[in-house]
Amino acid sequence: MVDLRIGGFIGGLSGAPKSVGNAVPEGGGFGDLVRDALQSTIKANHQAEQVSAQAVAGKADVTDVVTAVTNAEVALDTVVAVRDKVITAYQEIMRMPI
Repeated sequence: MVDLRIGGFIGGLSGAPKSVGNAVPEGGGFGDLVRDALQSTIKANHQAEQVSAQAVAGKADVTDVVTAVTNAEVALDTVVAVRDKVITAYQEIMRMPI
């Protein structure tokens, strides 16, 4: 089973090598891309929570709450879809004959 908890996933990727052979990625590697996407998703979820709390206190508009929650939901759906594709690719690789 693959451990895809947020902490384990980010921690596992942060130690990934930055280069393979002589090729050095200019903007970072795949691990950096995934880590940034996860951090963005976490930030969107925190923002949605904050706006929801402000709405409960009467300091935010319902439209702001709906927008923040929708942004968080879209970000989370994207991360889940990427995770599913990575798992499917891993399973396909494991099925390949040696």
